[in-house]
Amino acid sequence: MTALPSRRILGLDPGLRVTGFGIVDVAGSQLTYVTSGSIRTEGEGLPTRLGIIAHDLTHVIREFHPDEASVELVFVNVNPTSTLLLGQARGGAITALVMAGLPVYEYTANQIKQAVVGHGKAQKTQVQHMVQHLLQLPAAPSADAADALACAICHINSVGSMNRLSATHRRRGGRMII
Repeated sequence: MTALPSRRILGLDPGLRVTGFGIVDVAGSQLTYVTSGSIRTEGEGLPTRLGIIAHDLTHVIREFHPDEASVELVFVNVNPTSTLLLGQARGGAITALVMAGLPVYEYTANQIKQAVVGHGKAQKTQVQHMVQHLLQLPAAPSADAADALACAICHINSVGSMNRLSATHRRRGGRMII
């Protein structure tokens, strides 16, 4: 029997102070934890913070060689300044991903929670617990790393679902015909 090809997915939970990252390998339905952590930029000016995110993320990409990346979409916050800053952090991270030649996929927080916990209103502790369970980790990862790993798992589940649909349905003009 031939081994299934493996893909390495980098998940990101972008933030200006803390950007979580997590890498998961997938072969068939088997998920394997590779690494996770966070990029911290507290106490620096905005340009320096964005540079740290891009630099450190580039280092993670070079060290672990992911095949694809998934990023959490920005939610619209009550505070427009916070939303703008989060968008800039996200832009810096996505730029690093694109410059490394990675395909980038985006998911909302609700899609990520739905894929990992089963409902889009899950609490951070529920996400941490399910990520720990799904990846068979000895302890729950930090909240930022868990969110990033959950983003990678969401992408794996989403692509798997689309591949299963593609195998059983035709496409016409980019649309799935059921």
